[in-house]
Amino acid sequence: MADDLPVRRSRSVAAVAVPLILALPVAIGLVGVLLPAFGYLPALGGDDFSLDPFRQLLATPGLMVSALLSLASGLVTTAIATLGVALLLAAYHGTTAVRVMRQALAPLLAVPHAAAAFGLAFLIAPSGLIFRLLAWPLGITRPPDLLIIGDPLGLSMMAALVAKEMPFLLLVAFAALPQADPDRRLRLAASLGYGRMAGFLLTVWPGVYRQIRLPVLAVAAYASGVVDVALILGPSTPAPLAVRLVAWMNDPDLSRRFVASAGALLQLAVTAAVLGTWFAGERIAAAIGRRITTGGRRFGRDGALRPVAAMPVILAGGAVFFGLVWLSVWSIAGFWAYPAILPPSLSLATWSRSLAGAGGPLANTFLVAILSASVALFLVIVLLEARRRQFRASAGRVVRLTPAVAALIYLPLLVPQIAFVFGLEVAILAAGLEPSIPLLAAVHLVFVAPYVALALADPWFAVDPRYEQVSASLGHGAVTTLFRIRLPILTHAVLTALAIGFATSVGQYLPTLLIGAGRLTTITTEAVALSSGGNRRVIGAYALLQTLLPFLAFILSGTLPRLLSGGRLAMKRG
Repeated sequence: MADDLPVRRSRSVAAVAVPLILALPVAIGLVGVLLPAFGYLPALGGDDFSLDPFRQLLATPGLMVSALLSLASGLVTTAIATLGVALLLAAYHGTTAVRVMRQALAPLLAVPHAAAAFGLAFLIAPSGLIFRLLAWPLGITRPPDLLIIGDPLGLSMMAALVAKEMPFLLLVAFAALPQADPDRRLRLAASLGYGRMAGFLLTVWPGVYRQIRLPVLAVAAYASGVVDVALILGPSTPAPLAVRLVAWMNDPDLSRRFVASAGALLQLAVTAAVLGTWFAGERIAAAIGRRITTGGRRFGRDGALRPVAAMPVILAGGAVFFGLVWLSVWSIAGFWAYPAILPPSLSLATWSRSLAGAGGPLANTFLVAILSASVALFLVIVLLEARRRQFRASAGRVVRLTPAVAALIYLPLLVPQIAFVFGLEVAILAAGLEPSIPLLAAVHLVFVAPYVALALADPWFAVDPRYEQVSASLGHGAVTTLFRIRLPILTHAVLTALAIGFATSVGQYLPTLLIGAGRLTTITTEAVALSSGGNRRVIGAYALLQTLLPFLAFILSGTLPRLLSGGRLAMKRG
């Protein structure tokens, strides 16, 4: 027992230390924003606390419109994405269609937000694919004079966010479904006369939603403070609040940093309002559900609604897929006048020019992504293993991350990036650190680790504990059991989590922009910078390059386990 005491203590320390390590940069960043927001930043001459930054902020024209755009983006995006996932599962859970969609999730998850936004822009723009297809039947000879990209309400921006976030929520919902015991609950609901969709929404979905609540809140927080998608598709007069904050932070007039810090706190308040409104919406939805169950209606005839229920997810997946296809066509197109549906000539000149200048950003992207994803995977495994061994003696108890630990891990996703990354930049400059690959990877780690934990936690805790008991009976210790039993069993889950972390790092725009300080460019910052140029061929090439690395990572995560376990599979077949 005495020998086990240090081991148990080390596990307890790991279970607490890892979440704190991941949450600490958020706390440092918030402090780094809070002080300049009240006028205190000695490096820029702010030696006294003052409310002047807030006065200047409130005097900014169009500030309320910017804040309302961010508020609406967070609520509308999350509501549509969550409702679309719920309706799809309610209509098609357990069918072949859902199994096919599950297999198609990996390619969609590999697409970064900026690339998805570019793809949607190429589809819905007045000179895009949709209007080219409509040109001949409607007799249109020139692009219609419609403000679609950058519309004042931000509808195109929200559409891109829905198309990108819906596959993510669908993935976490698939992972949560087994814990909700859907088959038994659906049989019980059917025995009471409920239709398929009503039975799922009333008996299964509440259990699923409780498990995916943190990812849903992360989607709401991200959508309320998004920068890259807003720069590509969002309005500019005025822009959403986060976009305006980035402009103030990069203003040559350094005094604007004080106003930007005050604006970052306003963005934090906007995101808090989004989450608070969402919490209220949860209560309203629960009350509606209770009223429906006590009202006596069973909604048994839902056959006609099922195809309609699948449309949000189909449209989201189709927008991302066809957007990428259209990006690839533009990247090799020669002169292409409207309303021709296909380019009359093809050329690789754009690719030759793009590849010549993209070597450095691609290398930076790969190095930062592989470093941050690998370290995140290591920390998450340490945390999950410590948590699992800490509670393995609890007979019959389902081991999961506690709400407090989960909240610390997901904190970087619940706090808008713009609200603390700027403060983190101030702290890094105060410490005298120069932009470097390791530093940028360390900052990316803050955002990568939550997604790695989300992908790996359920498979990690689901492994049958009897494997460990057999290993211990053969005299193997914890480390041997981890490397020779648990990790080989979870090879596919571990590599998938690594691929998700890699893709998350590739898609990071704001942390790279601020922490890299213009000296470290990635393929994502280059692609977003090109959005203001209007050259569709170059944009298409860079957007595809941005998607290439995550896509390769997902391909490797799917093929390597089969290659590594080929011998065992052959033995099993024999």
